[in-house]
Amino acid sequence: MTKKQLKRVDIILSPYSVSPYQVLINTVKRSKDEVIKEMINSGLRGRGGAGFPTGLKWKLASEQISDEKYIICNADEGEPGTFKDRKILSEVPRKVFSGMAIAGWATNSTKGVVYLRREYKYMVADLEKEIEVFNNKAKEIGLDFSINIFLGAGAYVCGEETALIESMEGKRGEPRNKPPYPIQNGFKGKPTIVGNVETFASASMVCRYGADEYVKFGTNDQHGSKLFSISGDSPKEGVHELELGMSIEDFVHEFGDGDTKAVQVGGVAGFCVPRKHFKTTIIGEGQTTGGATMIFNSTRSMYHVLHNYLDFFVEESCGQCTPCRVGTQQLLKGIEAVKLGEKEPEYLEQLIKLSQTMKVASKCGLGQSVANSFASIVTNFKEEMIY
Repeated sequence: MTKKQLKRVDIILSPYSVSPYQVLINTVKRSKDEVIKEMINSGLRGRGGAGFPTGLKWKLASEQISDEKYIICNADEGEPGTFKDRKILSEVPRKVFSGMAIAGWATNSTKGVVYLRREYKYMVADLEKEIEVFNNKAKEIGLDFSINIFLGAGAYVCGEETALIESMEGKRGEPRNKPPYPIQNGFKGKPTIVGNVETFASASMVCRYGADEYVKFGTNDQHGSKLFSISGDSPKEGVHELELGMSIEDFVHEFGDGDTKAVQVGGVAGFCVPRKHFKTTIIGEGQTTGGATMIFNSTRSMYHVLHNYLDFFVEESCGQCTPCRVGTQQLLKGIEAVKLGEKEPEYLEQLIKLSQTMKVASKCGLGQSVANSFASIVTNFKEEMIY
């Protein structure tokens, strides 16, 4: 592995110089407690956006007493501007399956499921071939763990772990009340670990290199490398694996077009960082782990960007809770009214308060995250909301 000062790293997407299944074989020779402790010491956080400590999730799942447990790989990559999981599953699926199997072995789970978004249906045939190879390898080494694919139906809200589980059970994809959490009562009422594609691939790499090496990358808050889906006004669009902890300024210098005025970090559910904060905002320290980074230059209207985001939220709200269902619509109508002069500019402050209320009153991450992009864009680009 390379030295910490290098921004570009090659861990997750590196070719199979060592087979992920050899990593799996080596790992299951160790004690389960030792592997879980190593995962905790690595500081690996979930790479889907929430950033929950992976080792802690495994530890909690291992402590649950049940005749059946599940490992679900969340490949419902519906966040606008995110396409990293597709690349991982296309290029290094065995790292994902290895990570799932290690999680299953460590927590006494025997069944794994890849929840694949409907738009990735074209990948099913290749993934099923790879899964057949994995299932045969698992039998060969005496590991009681198998994987299959479940195809979603195209709902953004099913990226939320409990809505995903509801979908798998044949119900409408709506978030559940918490607690209980999936670790306690998940798929079919059994203890369930739900993890992002990149999280499982990273877990496999932690087991390969060890926690001591892994923590050499990243920041005090978040360790390791991260895949970033870069889009927008950039000459280097695509998926890039970078070390966590770089400033927006360094990021823009590397991937911007020389005229960047804003960067959306973490997809539409994340934060919009204006030029004046490029030096102080760090990618990785306290920020979302989703990985979508959209770059906007001076030709872009931030009003239109926000309007597009709100259109998306209105469309994708499951409608189950009032704060999200009504709040998203009112935010959209509100910025339109201000732009048309039907409401005074001061009305934007009331809309920000509404978004903050949604953050604490909405049932799931969809409604709770609307305030991130809304408040950051309205606050930093208020003049574009008016004129």
